[in-house]
Amino acid sequence: MARVDNAPRLPEAPRLPPAMPRSGVSAEARLALRQLLGDNERKLADAFRAGTDARALTRIRSQAVEHVVVHVWRSCVGDPPDCALFAVGGFGRGFLFPHSDVDLLVLIEPGALARHGRVLEAFFACLWDLGLKPGHAVRELAECRELAARDVSVFTNLLDARRLTGAAALADALARIVDDANLWPPADYLAAKRAEQGDRHARFNDTAYNLEPNLKEGPGGLRTLDLLRWLGRRITRAADFDAMVVQGVLDPTERAALDRSEATLRRYRYALHLAAGRAEERLLFDYQRTLAAELGYEDEHEKNLAVEQFMQGYYRAATVVERLGAQVTERFMELLDPPAGPPRAIDRDFVAVGSRLEPRSATLFERRPRAMIEAFALLLDHPDLRGLSAEAMRRLQRALARHGGDFADDRYVLAAFLALLRRGSRSVSALAAMNRHGVLAALLPTFRRVVGRMQYDLFHVYTVDEHTLRVLRNVARFADAGAREEFPIACGIFAALEKPELLLLAAMFHDIAKGRGGDHSVLGEEEARAFCAKLGLDDAEIDLVAWLVRWHLIMSVTAQRQDITDPDVVHRFAVQVEDLERLDHLYLLTIADIAGTNPKLWNAWKDRLLADLYVATRYALRAGLERPPNAPVRIAACREAALALLSRAGVNAVNAERIWAEFPAASFLRHRPEQIAWQTRAILAHAGADVPIVAVDTQSTRGGSEVFVRTRDRDGLFAAITATLDRLRCSVVDARVLSANAMAFDTFVVLDADAQTPLDGARAAELETELVAVLSEETVNARLVRRSLPRRLRHFRRAPRVEFSNSDQATQLALVCGDQPGLLAQVAQTLRDAHVRVRDARIATFGERAEDFFEITDEHDRPLSEAAQQELRQDLERRFGGESGDPATETAAAVSAGN
Repeated sequence: MARVDNAPRLPEAPRLPPAMPRSGVSAEARLALRQLLGDNERKLADAFRAGTDARALTRIRSQAVEHVVVHVWRSCVGDPPDCALFAVGGFGRGFLFPHSDVDLLVLIEPGALARHGRVLEAFFACLWDLGLKPGHAVRELAECRELAARDVSVFTNLLDARRLTGAAALADALARIVDDANLWPPADYLAAKRAEQGDRHARFNDTAYNLEPNLKEGPGGLRTLDLLRWLGRRITRAADFDAMVVQGVLDPTERAALDRSEATLRRYRYALHLAAGRAEERLLFDYQRTLAAELGYEDEHEKNLAVEQFMQGYYRAATVVERLGAQVTERFMELLDPPAGPPRAIDRDFVAVGSRLEPRSATLFERRPRAMIEAFALLLDHPDLRGLSAEAMRRLQRALARHGGDFADDRYVLAAFLALLRRGSRSVSALAAMNRHGVLAALLPTFRRVVGRMQYDLFHVYTVDEHTLRVLRNVARFADAGAREEFPIACGIFAALEKPELLLLAAMFHDIAKGRGGDHSVLGEEEARAFCAKLGLDDAEIDLVAWLVRWHLIMSVTAQRQDITDPDVVHRFAVQVEDLERLDHLYLLTIADIAGTNPKLWNAWKDRLLADLYVATRYALRAGLERPPNAPVRIAACREAALALLSRAGVNAVNAERIWAEFPAASFLRHRPEQIAWQTRAILAHAGADVPIVAVDTQSTRGGSEVFVRTRDRDGLFAAITATLDRLRCSVVDARVLSANAMAFDTFVVLDADAQTPLDGARAAELETELVAVLSEETVNARLVRRSLPRRLRHFRRAPRVEFSNSDQATQLALVCGDQPGLLAQVAQTLRDAHVRVRDARIATFGERAEDFFEITDEHDRPLSEAAQQELRQDLERRFGGESGDPATETAAAVSAGN
C-alpha cells in the first residue's frame, strides 16, 4: 500500500469569476466547477488504482468538495451574520468516498429563514446541479437542541459538525450544545448507542459473516469504528484512537490492529464505490470477483480462489473490529459504572470485580498460560459472572502475544483444554468466548488459517470459523431438554455418549483444512490425529475422532444421493461405518453440520431422511453385516405389515389384496408399509371412478408432503407432473416412478418452494385439483413456467456435469448443474424430448448447485445405448450450459454434497 504522503495533490481550481455575494453561479462557473470535480475524481481514482491509501484519497475528495461548496455558498448566500454552514456526517469528519453523500447543516438565527430562504434554495439547487447530492437541514439553534435531545442519532451528527463558513458565533453556540453534560449524559449516550447498534446489526443479519456484507453498517464495519470514536469523545473526551491510547482506553497494539482493519475496510469501500459507480455499501456477488482482481488477488488453486482470499481479508478485518469494539465498549461501561465494593474471591488465582472475572495478579497469564483456559472454565461455574473484565481482556491479549507459538505446545495448557472439553456440552459456550478473544486460534494455529475463510457459493453462508462454532452450538443443543421435540433421536443418543469431548473435537476439526488444496477431509484427519495425540488421548479415541473427520460427509451424501430404502445401499453404508459407536457419533455430527451450514438447509425432510438411514443402519449393524434379505422376503414382510395397518383402519384384507394385484412388485420394495396402506386407502376411496387418482398427505412421516398419483401410464407423464408442481410453487425433493399393467403409481415428496415446509391443507387441495385436471387430458403436456434467474444465482452459473452408468434394467443419470427456478420441470421436459422414460429421481440442491439423480430407460424400457446417452448429454449441456464463471469454481463447488 502506498504511503499517505504519496497521494496526488488536489487539482488547482479553474479560473472563476469572483464570487459576488448573492449574484448566483453562472452557467460558465457551474461548468468550470463540474470540470474541477470531475478532474479531481478521475485523478483520485487513478491514484487509488496505483496503490494510494484510501484514507488520504477520501480526505482529498473532502477538501475538493469543501472548496466547491464554500464557493457556491458565497456566490449564492454571501456572508450574512445570522447563518453558518457546517459539514456533518463523513463530510464533517473530513472523509468522502467517491460517491458518498455531502451532508450539510445550515444553522440560522431566529427569523433568518424568511430573509435567506430563497438564496438557500438556490444554493442547494446549484449543488445538485453540480452532481454533489447534498443531504441538508436548515435549523435554528433551539430546534437543533430540541431534536438532539430527542434523538441520539441527531446528537451524534452534531458531534461531527465542522464549520465551513459563516457566523463563528453560531459555531460556538453549537459547541455549547454538544458539550452540555445534561444533554445525553455519557451513561445515557452509551446505552442509546448500544441499542441503536443492536437494531442496526439486526437489519444486517446480526453477523459479520454475511455472504454479501455491508461494509459500512454491518457488524464489524466502518460504523463500528465511528461508534468507538463517538463514545471516546463523549465519555472520555478522547477525540481519536491516539487520544484513547493516552487515556488508557486502548493500548498501542489494539490501536494498531484497529488501524490495519480500518485501512482494509476503507480500501474495499473505495474500490466498491468505483466499481458500482454509486454509493453501494454491500459487497454484492456482482462485484466480488471484479474487486478481487482489481485489488491484486490471484487464484492460488481451485480451493483458494482470488475472490475467497479477497473476502477473507474483509472477514478478518470485520472480526477484529467487532471483537475490539465489544471489548472497548465494555471498558467504557466499567468506567461509567465501576463495581461497588471490594473484589470477591473466586479461587486462588481469580476474583470477581463486580460481575466480571479478573486475575488476582497482573502477571498471572504470562506466568501460567494455562490460566487463560481455566478462566473460561471458571465462567461456566459462575453463571452470575458476565465474562472477563476489561483489564483481564487486556492482560490476556498481551499474554497471548508474549507466548506466541509456545502457547499451543504447552502441555499444561493442553491438559486444561482437554479438561474443559470433558465438561461436554457446557464447554461450547466457553469455546465461543475463547474464539472471540483469540485464544482458540492461539491454541489451534490451524484454526487461525480458516478464520474468515469463505467459500464462494450459496451453500456455505458462513465462514469456516463461524460455521465450526455453529456446529459446536448445535452439538450442545442435543443436551438441551428443550431440543428433544426437534431432535428426539439425536438428544437420546447424545445423552448416552460416554465421551462427548470426542464429538466436540470432531466438530472442531471437520472443516479445519479447507482452502489448502486437496481433500479437506483427508487433510483434516491428519490434523485431528496430531492434535488428539498432543492432548494425550488413547489410540481408540484418536481413531474415532480421525474417522469422523475423514468421513463426516458420507452420511449426508448417502442419504441425499442414494435410495436408502434399498437394503443394498444401507448394507454398503453399514459396512463402511462398521460399528454402532461410529454410527452414533456420525449421525450427531451430520445433523449439526448440515444445520450449521445454512439456516435454510435443515428441514423436516432431511431430518427424516437421516433418521431413516440411522435406524436402518443400526438395525443392520445389530443383525450382523451378512447380505441383506432378498426381494421376496422383503416384499412379504412389507405386505404383512401393511395389511395389519389396514386392518386397524377397517379395511378388508380381500379388498386390499385386490388392489395390490395391480401394484408393481417394486412398490413393496420401495415403500414402507405405512405408505402402501395410505396409497391403498386412497385408491379404495375412489373405487369405480374412471379418473386419475391424486392424494396428498400433508403429514407424511417422510418430512414433507407426499403426493401419490395413480393414472394411465404414458410418455411425458413425469414431465407433466413436475411442470404442474413447479407451477404451483412446490419443490420436489424425492420421486418414485413405478408402473404396472399400463398404470403409473408415482409418488413425490414436495415442500413449499418458498418456505421449504410441508404444504398446508389449502395448498394440498389446490394441488390435487390441478393435477387431476392435467392428468385427465387425453395427451399430457408439460406447461412450463418461465421465470427469470435470481440475481444471486447469476454469479454462479456453471457448465453442467452429466454422468451415466448402466445396470441390467436401467441407466443411472447424474446431473450436476447450476440451480434455477423450475429446474426439475425443465430437466423432465428435456428427457421427454429425448424420448427417455424416468423410473426414479433423487433431487438435491446445495445453495446454487443442483445435484439430481435419475434412473431412466428408453421407450422400450431398456437401458440407454451409448449413442442415446451421448445425444442426451448434448441436449442437457445445451439446455443448462449457462455461463460458467470460472472452471476452478466449478470444480471446487462440485467436490462434495456437504461442507
